[in-house]
Amino acid sequence: MLFGRVASFGINYGQVANNLPTPDKVLELLGTLKITRTRIYDTNPQILNAFANSDIEIIVTVENQILSQLNDPQQALQWVSNNIKPYLPDTKITGIQVGNEVYTDDNPTMFQYLVPAVINIHNALSQLGISSNIQVSTPSSLAVLQESYPPSAGTFKSDITQTMTQLLSFLSKTNSPFWINAYPFFAYKDSPNEIPLDYVLFNPNEGMVDPNTKLHYDNMLYAMVDAVVFAIAKLGFNDIEVRVSETGWPSKGDSDEVGATVQNAATYNRNLFRRQMENEGTPLRPRMRLEAYLFALFNEDLKTGPTSERNFGLFQPDESMAYNVGLSAFATTNPSTSMSLASSATNTKATTSKKYQSLFYWIFVYLLTSTLCGFV
Repeated sequence: MLFGRVASFGINYGQVANNLPTPDKVLELLGTLKITRTRIYDTNPQILNAFANSDIEIIVTVENQILSQLNDPQQALQWVSNNIKPYLPDTKITGIQVGNEVYTDDNPTMFQYLVPAVINIHNALSQLGISSNIQVSTPSSLAVLQESYPPSAGTFKSDITQTMTQLLSFLSKTNSPFWINAYPFFAYKDSPNEIPLDYVLFNPNEGMVDPNTKLHYDNMLYAMVDAVVFAIAKLGFNDIEVRVSETGWPSKGDSDEVGATVQNAATYNRNLFRRQMENEGTPLRPRMRLEAYLFALFNEDLKTGPTSERNFGLFQPDESMAYNVGLSAFATTNPSTSMSLASSATNTKATTSKKYQSLFYWIFVYLLTSTLCGFV
């Protein structure tokens, strides 16, 4: 039962690096972590082939730069025929993300291509008879919102309302989720004197009460998600599930990136794991478990921008942990595959040693014990 709940947690497998493990090694690592859901930012054939006949459910991505081509239904059919169909059913492709944060892309004209591309990809899947188990959607950043605080004030920007309505109509008809990339870190970095650190890290805190709904929020991620739910509802859609396609915290940053520390990254991710294992929903939708994908599996050395961009990973490319998540070494007589964690963050190394139990099992035990003892 525990592993089933942990397995519902996903992680983003970015590849903007020149030193990452081979896909088969990544598959072993995911197995070690008991994680069965991942998302990649392309349709890398090496990954899709390596993940064949495994338990990993994978979401693939259509790169932003080809969205305009997919406005042609024949081009969309060709893309699906080349990049999706050959890997089914051996590789468990469960979703196609058409673009990534298209609205915030450097090319402002690209957003007009989004909905036609989404529809054409979906139609191509149907035409090829492979649409039943693959959801088509797109992840957005919070930049699509005009207002996000308090959550009940959530509204989309007026200049994209028409396109958003078209997208939401498609998602509603196909029972597909609306994905959002939500990073409390960036909000805190920009206003560290106004936003309590404990509020963004899921630590115990007073939280905030939405004055319109009287709902209490004890963390910023849930408030962000509910702001999106309200924005969607204001366009007339109440049946669309909101999921988090990316969230995480960097373990290192530049001097002006307040809060980007090893300690905060460990705290955010540890608390996120705990919330996921408890199957929590947001205050607005408490009975609907919030599905979230952590960003990211690895630190990626070729990413551009500030230092934080290269330090969101749980792991270094050599599969050592980027930081200690608060656990020392565990030994058990159970011979199941798992991960070994040393006490030093610089020496922690993921292995498939049969001497250790699952990392996330022990995270659960640690968190449960700490909670009972009043440490969390």
